[in-house]
Amino acid sequence: MYNIGICDDGKNTCAAIEEMILQYAERNKLKIDTQVWYAGEELCRYLEQGGHLDILFLDIELIQLTGIEVGDFIRNEMEDRGMQIVYISGHSAYAQELFKTQPMDFLVKPIAMQQIEDSLELAVKLIERNSGKFGFQNGRDYYFISYENILYFESKGRKIKIVTVDAEKEFYGGIRELKKKLPKEFFAIHQSYVVNKTHVVRYTYETVEMDNDTILLISKAYRKQVRERLLKRLL
Repeated sequence: MYNIGICDDGKNTCAAIEEMILQYAERNKLKIDTQVWYAGEELCRYLEQGGHLDILFLDIELIQLTGIEVGDFIRNEMEDRGMQIVYISGHSAYAQELFKTQPMDFLVKPIAMQQIEDSLELAVKLIERNSGKFGFQNGRDYYFISYENILYFESKGRKIKIVTVDAEKEFYGGIRELKKKLPKEFFAIHQSYVVNKTHVVRYTYETVEMDNDTILLISKAYRKQVRERLLKRLL
């Protein structure tokens, strides 16, 4: 079961998106539950009271509390990094503003069925993949860490440092072999760094900032690739 939310101050927009979601779910035999809100305050209240959403279609231009403010509430107040947020807007000039709320996708109105299908397909894949864990050995101990909790890997000689939301560990290994084992949310920005896209909050030509305030350098050889990976779904 996937809990899917829609928050937009336009009732017709909500109805249209909900209908497209229901059609997709029926065709793909996907069990879902949909809920609709017309104001960001109502959605935040639902989450504060213990409500859970796997996927959220969120309008940016809400009347009072904006979609970006709602996204910030979800990520920082509720500390929810797993919800897949799909922003929707009548404008396309929000790419950099959205980084801090780590959206999965950005759709420009009017929204077509194919856009909803593509977003849902990606969201389901990410949710399923994020339920997986990365395993490694350190001495006689074995560790298993959820991919969603990993910020980045750093190569340090024959060892690799793994930085998570609340700890750091090391294990023996090579970065080249490591990259082959990781989900697509992870990609190299340098010969020594592999980052988790979902934890990148700011991007510049030469650096990425992770949500633990760490700033990592992007090497010249990776700059084009990094730009494509970080911006292609937001431009």
